[in-house]
Amino acid sequence: MNNNPYHKGVDWTIVLLYLALVIFGWCNIYAANFNPETKVFFSVDAEYFKQMIWIGVSLVSVGIIMLVDSKLFVEIAYIFFSVSIVLLIVVLLVGKEVNGAKSWFSLGPVSFQPVEFTKIGTALVISRMMSRYGFQFNFNSYLKAFGILLIPIALVLLQNDTGSALIYFVFLLPMYREGMTTHILVLGVLAIICAIASLLSDSAIVMGILLLILTIAIHHTFYKKGDSIDGIITTIGCLVVSAALGTFFYFTNDSRFLPEYIPLGAAFAMSVFALTRSFIRRVPRVRILLMYLWAGLVISFATGFIFENVLIEHQRTRINILFGVEEDPLGAGYNVNQSLIAIGSGGALGKGFLEGTQTKLNFVPKQSTDFIFCTVGEEWGFLGTAGLVVVYLAFFIRIISMAEKQHSVFSRVYGYCVASIFFFHFAVNICMTIGLMPVIGIPLPFFSYGGSSLWGFSMLLFIFVKLDTDRNELIR
Repeated sequence: MNNNPYHKGVDWTIVLLYLALVIFGWCNIYAANFNPETKVFFSVDAEYFKQMIWIGVSLVSVGIIMLVDSKLFVEIAYIFFSVSIVLLIVVLLVGKEVNGAKSWFSLGPVSFQPVEFTKIGTALVISRMMSRYGFQFNFNSYLKAFGILLIPIALVLLQNDTGSALIYFVFLLPMYREGMTTHILVLGVLAIICAIASLLSDSAIVMGILLLILTIAIHHTFYKKGDSIDGIITTIGCLVVSAALGTFFYFTNDSRFLPEYIPLGAAFAMSVFALTRSFIRRVPRVRILLMYLWAGLVISFATGFIFENVLIEHQRTRINILFGVEEDPLGAGYNVNQSLIAIGSGGALGKGFLEGTQTKLNFVPKQSTDFIFCTVGEEWGFLGTAGLVVVYLAFFIRIISMAEKQHSVFSRVYGYCVASIFFFHFAVNICMTIGLMPVIGIPLPFFSYGGSSLWGFSMLLFIFVKLDTDRNELIR
């Protein structure tokens, strides 16, 4: 008998963690729907009964996945992705609108979101692309990878489902694991910082601060290369152009000129000189700093436009409430306030299973879907929520550990895609439940009520479990 815990076969640890999350999730869906005043203990019309059916459907799907050849998932990657993209297009034409998002197919009593299966298709395609022989990150591979991601992002945004569109950015993490340049991740972090800062302050101020910081960095880069004159000229030129533009706009008093034009004009003048000198002096780091500068300036400048013209009113309100710009405790902020009350009222040990008053009196809308975590907080307390977080962390660590043991690049990349998707859902759902992020309708994996999400998450996970059974083989 092989005593190696990592011998070929099903990883029962990840299966047990999956079952624990599904069962505990169902218990909390039951608690969120339970009505102590009714004599009906079990109703076929209740969400907990429908979730039982979806658990059964998911387990059947898991059984089918475990019976097929692992190489099949490589072969069907592009087919699966193409079909899921077609479904995203069709749902725009004939789909059902729920909570402002036209992202649901309604087939009688059954409804499902095709976006849940597009995540699987995208993970398969990204894995297949990066597992091809001789693959390396260059201009063509970046173009292909970002093209694959932008197609579902664009279609999901057209459905007015911003939360689901954000999920596709997590595929940058598996790419980074496989050798993608760090600059893309840095640009992503810079974009987030500039966007948030521009929402909290005037974008012209944010752009000015960014310009100042990177001007100093460019000056320092030239100085380290022994070109202090170039650094001084760059800095002085930036200040002179800023002063000249500011003076011009002040005296013309033309409403067409925006304050943002001052840092943009100064950055343009500085960039022309610094870029030219960087090629002559062979200082490539200056070009990288200029790339960061313009990325930050564009994001800061565009944030206001997107906030006012792209986001719909309730999304703007949620963001303003999150950052304390406005308060609406009885409107857009109601769900989060009631969620915090429910979690806080649970104390250290909770009120007990089926004893949550916020839950029973329906104070928290969508308590079995987006806000299922507050049911855990109220009835199981801090101990229960902490235990749930530990189980999820063990789940993520196990997936990453499994991914690192794969001999096949396809399996490894897919494993990291799975871990990234699950972690995004976990982090965003809990953060929006406790008021650290705006409410964007992201379910908690295996916990939130919903057939298509449970089915999609189960398929996503067990495709990797199946691939892991052949971890010692090269699957291409």
